[in-house]
Amino acid sequence: MAASIIQLSRAGRSGAGQLKSLPDIIKPLCSHFSTSTKMSAEGYRIEADTFGELKVPNDKYYGAQTVRSVMNFPIGGETERMPYPVITAMGTLKKAAALVNKEYGLDPKIADAISQAADEVISGKLYNDHFPLVIWQTGSGTQSNMNTNEVISNRAIEILGGKLGSKTPVHPNDHVNKSQSSNDTFPTAMHIAVAVEINRLLLPNLKQLHDALDVKAKAFKDIIKIGRTHTQDATPLTLGQEFSGYVTQIAFGIDRIKDTLPRLYNLALGGTAVGTGLNTRIGFAEKCAAKISELTKLPFKSAPNKFEALAAHDAMVEVS
Repeated sequence: MAASIIQLSRAGRSGAGQLKSLPDIIKPLCSHFSTSTKMSAEGYRIEADTFGELKVPNDKYYGAQTVRSVMNFPIGGETERMPYPVITAMGTLKKAAALVNKEYGLDPKIADAISQAADEVISGKLYNDHFPLVIWQTGSGTQSNMNTNEVISNRAIEILGGKLGSKTPVHPNDHVNKSQSSNDTFPTAMHIAVAVEINRLLLPNLKQLHDALDVKAKAFKDIIKIGRTHTQDATPLTLGQEFSGYVTQIAFGIDRIKDTLPRLYNLALGGTAVGTGLNTRIGFAEKCAAKISELTKLPFKSAPNKFEALAAHDAMVEVS
């Protein structure tokens, strides 16, 4: 990691060649962070994290923590970016949290601006330009959580007429991430993303495949063919019978996927850092799950045991 940071910091006027070894998706971002004297200061704003100041492109909604992650993990490529469905799911849970926090006293102007900015994340319109991180990052998904917090915060600041990077009047941690932790938001985003994709794409397409095969099974019912086993001819059967096996295979596959959904609909949100729900209001978890259910039209609910929801990904393994 240290070597990567040193490499990037040296990639100024005489370091262009060093960037050639970096993945294509990282190169334009790293060039923004160069210390080259050729670069115009007008194209950047200065933000800081606990390690110091960083240059952030003026036209980007992300902030210092996202920049730091790009510098620390200069690996992967376009196909290894954090998946689109995960980012849109992050937008969904951030919107839900903002609306629930509004009920618990968050300034309505701030909550509404967060909600509006989250809608743009949900729509996908901000994905290409403002979510540069790859899947290679710390295990809890902290960088992607902060990437989302920074993008929503800065977009909300812009909506309210503020200055990007100022963290006022909308703070990425205090407001966008209010009553949340990377440890409960990222597992929640994973569950939302997979459940939405299963219901939106996988199951409808499997149903279409099932029905098409069933049509062929019926159409082929009178076509007799020789069976094959051990690379030689066997006893006869109809082509319709053979296709009926495919039909039933797909039907059972659909049933197996549906059997996993009840566990997938359990959400970790509200467990915060370790599962105790510290720093949340009573009822926050349940209200957020209900709001996410309303936004996605899927029966999400708060996980009955947040310690399991944070510590294990058994539901994801089951559905894989």
